[in-house]
Amino acid sequence: MKRLLLVFAGVMLVACSEKEPPPEPVRPVLSIKVQALDEETLGRFAGSIQARYETNVGFRVPGRIASRNVDVGAEVEKGALLATLDPTDQQNQLRSAEGDLAKVQAQLINAQANARRQQELFDRGVGAQAQLDIAQTDLKTTQASLDQAKAAVDQARDQLGYVELRTDHKAIVTAWNAEAGQVVTAGQQVVTLAQPDIKEAVIDLPDTLVDQLPTDVVFQVAVQLDPSITTTAIVREIEPQAQSATRTRRARLTLTDTPPGFRLGTAISVTLSSAIKPRIELPLTALQEVDGKSRIWVIDPQNQTVSPRDISLISRTDTTMVLASGVKSGERVVSAGVNSLKPGQKVKIDEDNPQ
Repeated sequence: MKRLLLVFAGVMLVACSEKEPPPEPVRPVLSIKVQALDEETLGRFAGSIQARYETNVGFRVPGRIASRNVDVGAEVEKGALLATLDPTDQQNQLRSAEGDLAKVQAQLINAQANARRQQELFDRGVGAQAQLDIAQTDLKTTQASLDQAKAAVDQARDQLGYVELRTDHKAIVTAWNAEAGQVVTAGQQVVTLAQPDIKEAVIDLPDTLVDQLPTDVVFQVAVQLDPSITTTAIVREIEPQAQSATRTRRARLTLTDTPPGFRLGTAISVTLSSAIKPRIELPLTALQEVDGKSRIWVIDPQNQTVSPRDISLISRTDTTMVLASGVKSGERVVSAGVNSLKPGQKVKIDEDNPQ
């Protein structure tokens, strides 16, 4: 009996002397929530908001600009006066035409009186037929000269009216190409007017990219100073030839809608994207390669543990990788420090990186 007690006591001493192994430490990790991408970004470019319709206008008569009545950026209504020419030449032409008209009117009175007199003499039998014919011909010639003189007066009045340059529609002045005191010719471009109702985005695209644009390409347009103001756009037209200096082609985009922040001249940022088959893109730091196999570490949100999972890659860059399979959208994976993890290890998700 004593011997059994000694054996039991020895076993208890040995058991008490052994220490229990420490628990596995909880490892903090950076993580990211998997999201499937259904669009591919093709590039980001700067541009501006411009009017779809612009008109270059000028005077219909030559002359020296006497005044410029509006500045660039001014919004003008239909019929607004933009600029005027010195009217001296046109006024002189009108006075000359009015003088010619008065002269012909006096000649017409004489021709009418002579024609009546010759008709009366011929009716009494004392006038010659030849004299009557001459008087009637002079009357018709003078009448034609009168019509011509009246047309000249009307034309001179029109020319005088053309010294005023007015708008024929509501517009915004976007450029002046002549100043007061400058002599311009008839039809020379003086001012550019933009119709503010229809706006579009204008950007310059690399020539090599234009040929690769898919038919369903979507443009995301945002105001540079306030990226929260956005809309989408589609291609309206692209220049057929690239500019020799920059090798770019100007593209004009039709906006889906026009928020108030999209004013004429507003600087914009345009991002090109195209619909693609949904795929998973992760940072390259989430990849672990073991024995020639690629894998990632997936976090169990309930137990806060990690487990490795084999994946298949489509492509990879210096910073990212695209997965063909192995993970689903919505799962959370470790995004950094994967080489020091063990299966079933407890982890703590970095609260500063909730995605």
